[in-house]
Amino acid sequence: MAARTRVKICGITRRDDALAAARAGADAIGFVFVARSARAIEPEAAHRIAAELPPFVTPVGLFMDPDEALVRRTIEAWPELVPQFHGKESAADCERFGRRYLKALGVGSTGTLPGNEVLDAFAGACGFLFDSHAPGELGGTGKTFDWSALAARGSDARTLVLAGGLHPGNVEAAVRQVRPWAVDVSSGVESAKGIKDHAALHAFMAAVRSADQAIGGAVPEN
Repeated sequence: MAARTRVKICGITRRDDALAAARAGADAIGFVFVARSARAIEPEAAHRIAAELPPFVTPVGLFMDPDEALVRRTIEAWPELVPQFHGKESAADCERFGRRYLKALGVGSTGTLPGNEVLDAFAGACGFLFDSHAPGELGGTGKTFDWSALAARGSDARTLVLAGGLHPGNVEAAVRQVRPWAVDVSSGVESAKGIKDHAALHAFMAAVRSADQAIGGAVPEN
């Protein structure tokens, strides 16, 4: 029986949306700590929201070329937070905090993938998030990229998080083609920037579970 695909719902700004995502079956909730993002939230507010999440839902904090003091202050106050570095950070920038992290890699609309030397450099990363934005830019654009190169690469599924333009109508095909360890969605389950559509959350989760069943008979979960 195949392992199920994990799901991260990103761009959470409201308590009700976080709880709705958890009830729908999300494995992780993402908060954006980038002031210029339309989905930005202060770490203190995000921490209060996360405190109400049920067990086994992981909070993820998105940083982009951040001030070191901001990251240290946030993760020291929030031990369970997984940092996600979304900008042009070097491996040293990401690893100076002594915590496992996610590294986002923008591949652009063509799906041009970074070489293995780039992945090898980030030895402390627990996963790589491949997104459709240009390298070093913010995600949440609602645009997809060509998944074929990523599917052909044969990457270790436990390190691969697929993002970029996913929504309830295409995520089943994406999971079937790429077979990632996890998928990450933000704009694809929104009614407005930073506001989640609860029906879309459930539809997204249902589509992921349908793909899991088609791939290997994974048991759908509530």
